[in-house]
Amino acid sequence: MNKTEMMLIVDDNEINRMLLDNIFSGDYRILEAENGQEAMEKLIRYKDSICAVLLDVVMPVMDGMEVLEKLKMMGWTEWMPVFLITAETEGSTLQRAYSLGVMDVIHKPVVPYIVERRINSVIELFQARKRLKHKVEEQQTEILAQARRIIDLNVGLIEALATTIEFRSGESGSHVRRIHDITRHLLLYTELGQGLSEETVEQIALASIMHDVGKVAIPDAILNKPGKLTPEEYEIMKTHTLRGAELLERIPQLKDQEAYQYAYDIARHHHERWDGNGYPDGLKGDENTIWAQIVSIADVYDALVSRRVYKDAYGADTAVRMIQNGECGAFNPLLLEQFMSVEKDLRALYVKDVTENG
Repeated sequence: MNKTEMMLIVDDNEINRMLLDNIFSGDYRILEAENGQEAMEKLIRYKDSICAVLLDVVMPVMDGMEVLEKLKMMGWTEWMPVFLITAETEGSTLQRAYSLGVMDVIHKPVVPYIVERRINSVIELFQARKRLKHKVEEQQTEILAQARRIIDLNVGLIEALATTIEFRSGESGSHVRRIHDITRHLLLYTELGQGLSEETVEQIALASIMHDVGKVAIPDAILNKPGKLTPEEYEIMKTHTLRGAELLERIPQLKDQEAYQYAYDIARHHHERWDGNGYPDGLKGDENTIWAQIVSIADVYDALVSRRVYKDAYGADTAVRMIQNGECGAFNPLLLEQFMSVEKDLRALYVKDVTENG
């Protein structure tokens, strides 16, 4: 046995305590208590070191059954074996003791070799279970760490895929990060995210960075054209929504991610409009999901206040006025209302970008 483990002997009779001490002191460090109240004080003080409790029933101040009730209520009998050492033979008392979590009842007068064998066997069982529990916890921690590394890798690949498109169009990658942050902010801090868990919000925000992934299929001459697109070029540009959805659909590893369903929907539908005049499917009103609508307004806002190859940046006030006036298409009235309620907060994202990018 491990002498660093403590055994608590609780009995108001000194001779009984001495007898039990003589049996177990060779294997354990012995603590003694004369009543239940003193026992509880020592249990609380040394709970991480006590491997077993030998408990009398009839004691002054606080009896053994009261101690059991407290230990049961605290959940300690699940991991700390308690043995009733008693002359009590009343069936109802013993039944109550077992219902409160006692591992075994040993009747007085005790027979040393019998009590030693019975108690040590149970303690060994509890210690083996504790070691197994620790081993399982260690393995779970390692599995969770591996899962976290896989998730981080997947997120990194998703971000790299999205940022590649920004580099092609002369961006630094800050556009996708701002779309992520705007989407997340609108879902967390307005009514638009009502009913969504924080984890779902994070998945939608991650998915939002892939909204323009289909632009990988758009020729550079159109993607980076400094002037206005011709009607024919505009039709080609519009196909990036379909190409993006198709591309995401062809990545089997991505389909295993929770973000996939949101990413597909956003890539295909972030250019739909409330009045049905968007593309590619002409969705009208609430036919389009709220997350695709959020990315839509985030994309428009960011495009207006940022410099592009075909335009200079507008001021935030001008951008807001253009969105409200319908110059950038029709938006859900509730979406507009909630967007306006936090738009001043969103401006901080652009101050941050200026600071980080010099």
